[in-house]
Amino acid sequence: MKLFASFLMVALFAASAVAADDHAAAKVTKPDLVKGEASFTAVCAACHGADGNSGTPVNPKLAQQHPEYLVKQLKEFKSGKRANAVMSGMVGALSEDDMRNIAYWVASKKAKPGFAKDKETVALGERIYRGGIADRQIAACAGCHSPNGAGIPAQYPRLAGQHADYATAQLVAFRDGARKNSAQMSGVAAKMNDREIKAVSDYIAGLR
Repeated sequence: MKLFASFLMVALFAASAVAADDHAAAKVTKPDLVKGEASFTAVCAACHGADGNSGTPVNPKLAQQHPEYLVKQLKEFKSGKRANAVMSGMVGALSEDDMRNIAYWVASKKAKPGFAKDKETVALGERIYRGGIADRQIAACAGCHSPNGAGIPAQYPRLAGQHADYATAQLVAFRDGARKNSAQMSGVAAKMNDREIKAVSDYIAGLR
């Protein structure tokens, strides 16, 4: 009887410890959107817009982006895995909680739609986005980023409505080795020429 009672006490203690750990983990991971808005306004809004809809083509729109993806990018800017002198400086003082709060707050904002500008290449961009380039074994963008550009949480980012200039710059950076934090994207971009990159970037800008 004493052995059973001892076993029961150990089991209850273990269950309580697990519950406490789960509660602590939930408390740590739950984002604080009020703090996120304050941090975003102080650190990010000047370049990315007050609601995450950047009005400057070279700076990405962040509104409605998958928060897990944003957290990953912020961590990699801070660690240097994704090299960018401006962003490394901006995130240097952010904690992981700060990053999470910012990411979840800006993800809650509605993305403003964009539009394609180059009528001459939009058909080429659509073909690449939806069907890839078979003779060079370039996979369709839609396979990972979804047909409407919404992405697939949490691995593949939202692309719909993103500035064409920014998308072009990132594809070129992947192709040329300046951006090294996605082997998959480096492999895809390495097979694309400038015209194809610009065409698919322009098409992405008009996705919605």
